[in-house]
Amino acid sequence: MAVTIKSPREIELMREAGRILAKTHEELAKNLRPGMSTWDIDHMGEEIIRSYGCIPSFKNYNGYPASICVSVNDEVVHGIPHKEHFLDEGDIVSLDAGVIYKGYHSDAARTYGIGEIDDDAKKLIEVTRQSFFEGIKFAKAGNHLNDISAAIQKYAESFGFGVVRDLVGHGIGSHLHEDPEIPNFARKRKGILLQPGMTLAIEPMITEGSYEVVWLDDDWTVMTEDGGWAAHYENTILITEGEPEILSL
Repeated sequence: MAVTIKSPREIELMREAGRILAKTHEELAKNLRPGMSTWDIDHMGEEIIRSYGCIPSFKNYNGYPASICVSVNDEVVHGIPHKEHFLDEGDIVSLDAGVIYKGYHSDAARTYGIGEIDDDAKKLIEVTRQSFFEGIKFAKAGNHLNDISAAIQKYAESFGFGVVRDLVGHGIGSHLHEDPEIPNFARKRKGILLQPGMTLAIEPMITEGSYEVVWLDDDWTVMTEDGGWAAHYENTILITEGEPEILSL
């Protein structure tokens, strides 16, 4: 699949998908509290998405059983919600969700603290979020994909954090995952030339310690190998003639 340039109509549909996803994340954030289960979060998220007449992008995607990926503490991404998995005061939780609006996807992730969290956890969440914004400073027509990746890595590693290598961001549109792959770390080649009309899901996944990860037996949940905590921040963006437009904020 080549990298697609979206038409004005397609961009409009993706703007709406992004707007609804941003609202979904806002609603979920307001309701997070100690004692709720990861299943509660998923159930609520699916209800919100469907209340806008949209379809959750993740539900049954390649067999994934839920609408919201709920990843707690040392779970990096793709945590499967369970009724018996409860959130505790001091936990951090990454919520990754997608919305299909009239055939077009948006994809975004946020990491939140549950109740009072310690300073180390706050720092991890903040640096992960900021690394996204450091990256998209380079998300301009005429730059190359690797400019984004290198900026994310440089910022996160300047705080001593790890940048996950086994998972990457991606193009997005009428499919949840489109070309190109978007690493959060520099590679030797420059990558594609960025052009107006490209839509990208950029998603730093940052760890407290080593960047090495392992997959659980459920074939979905990705955890840090050393047990350090991880944070995830993602938005769907549009490359324009000037500054990038964030569609999911």
